[in-house]
Amino acid sequence: MKDWIQAARLRTLPLSLSGIIMGAFIAKWRLYGEGGIWDWKIFALALVVTLLYQVLSNYANDYGDGVKGTDAKRATEAESRAVASGKITAKQMRNAVILFSILSFVATIALLYVAFFPKYMNEFYIFIGLGVACILAAIGYTVGKKPYGYMGLGDLFVFIFFGLVSVCGSYFLFTKTFSWDMLLPGAAVGMMSMAVLNLNNMRDIESDKLSGKNSFALRIGFKNAMIYEMVLLNLPLIFILMFFGINGFFQTQNYYVFIVMILMLPLMKVRRQIMTIKNPKELDPFLKQVGLLTFAMAVLTAFGLNFFH
Repeated sequence: MKDWIQAARLRTLPLSLSGIIMGAFIAKWRLYGEGGIWDWKIFALALVVTLLYQVLSNYANDYGDGVKGTDAKRATEAESRAVASGKITAKQMRNAVILFSILSFVATIALLYVAFFPKYMNEFYIFIGLGVACILAAIGYTVGKKPYGYMGLGDLFVFIFFGLVSVCGSYFLFTKTFSWDMLLPGAAVGMMSMAVLNLNNMRDIESDKLSGKNSFALRIGFKNAMIYEMVLLNLPLIFILMFFGINGFFQTQNYYVFIVMILMLPLMKVRRQIMTIKNPKELDPFLKQVGLLTFAMAVLTAFGLNFFH
């Protein structure tokens, strides 16, 4: 059991929850202003679905990189990845991927049933398709003949699914509407998620070169990937401020909503520390830090919007 828990990579879970928290609590704030009802059951099920997607993705990545030999070329990573280290066989991990695909689909159906049935059947079927796309995206990063993570497309998929789909999709579950301004917090979470992935790919840039995993960081080189990382870590709070501006918070007395801006300080510190790194392997601790900052951004935005009316 310990090996399965380790393979689930629990440190990635806060990042996966960030988009759901952001979208759900912006929906709560907006419904509060319109006299609508926010359903906690939808939120609870959305969290379960997201956690299942993330564990599925981590198991699939462990399996895909393990059978392709990618992890074997990562000295420290291979020791912790289950398939590469032999702690879990490839067959066992493949069965786990199948099991979590089924669990994810069943949980998705339950979530959509609570959110849409029976009044919103068109939306019910559309979101089933979206759920299937999320499951396939979770698996397809490293699994298959042409995994998109090996073609440098991981950043794009992370932006779409961890950012736009997670935030805008969870918002829609509650409000049954799409609002264009939701693309801003969606992009904020998406870019922070891309920053985590880029750090991961920068860390593994040498071993990925040997294994033929052409990540975006490898394609543009370490120096350019560092510049790209700084851009990704600078834009999210700007997008959140733009969202506040569009919704009139600069003209109100509700200054508590800007509590999320305290993250400027730790983000500034993390950016400075990352820029000093010369050895790619030394980037590993920053994955967890940026993931937790993403989670904090979502929680503080939710807190500022909903607890100080």
